Amino acid sequence: MAGSGGDRSGMGAGLSSGLWRAVSLVALLGLWQLSVTLIAPRNLPAPAAVFGFMLAEAASGDLGRHLAITLARVLAAFALAMAVGTAVGIAMGRRRMINRLADTWLILLLNTPALVIAVLCYVWIGLTETAVVVAVALNKIPNVAVTLREGARALDPRLDEIGLVYRFSWAKRLRHIVLPQLAPYTAAAARSGIALIWKVVLLVELLGRSNGVGFAIHLAFQTFDVTAILGYTLAFAAVMLAIEYGLMQPAERRASRWRPAAA
Repeated sequence: MAGSGGDRSGMGAGLSSGLWRAVSLVALLGLWQLSVTLIAPRNLPAPAAVFGFMLAEAASGDLGRHLAITLARVLAAFALAMAVGTAVGIAMGRRRMINRLADTWLILLLNTPALVIAVLCYVWIGLTETAVVVAVALNKIPNVAVTLREGARALDPRLDEIGLVYRFSWAKRLRHIVLPQLAPYTAAAARSGIALIWKVVLLVELLGRSNGVGFAIHLAFQTFDVTAILGYTLAFAAVMLAIEYGLMQPAERRASRWRPAAA
């Protein structure tokens, strides 16, 4: 019975959350429509015009093609940044010497503009997909490393002692002791990372690719086509929202389910 009540409570909370999101979206559309009456349509087209453009682009196949290409780049850069950043962050948080050696590099990368990294990658690697993924990943790796470093520093030493008592192997300690404690930090790095990465991908596409959402926005900018700019931006933002609500948040809840619920 208690489990059933908990399920109903969780379902009710989910419905309430979805309702508030819907209200927020309607309010945003209403504010947008109201702003159109105050601003020239050329500078701010109405929602109906933008959605009509999106439907036309989807029917022609261009929208889906550009979205798929950009999404593939986002996912590749995200996977690389999370893998490298997590490894570096845990190493820096667990080993003082590694932290001292890598800290300056980390600060340098954190403060290097994304534009500079993108340009250098194109110059050094060429106008290739590899350059895109590396440039985007390099912009995100330091953020992931900093977050995971703080998580590694906050690990409970008593759990480490349990692993030593039971003679866990390094891999077993990592899987059953370290990574579960790092789940909230990993989730935070992932959620902030996906938001940053797709913005950098658009910048890199604008600079040196002949396809993708960034390229499409670049073409629209050349003709000052605000409808196209907003259409492609909203389309990809919708994809990112679907990933956030459909994948990232459920994964975060699943990763943190071992923690005791707050009283």
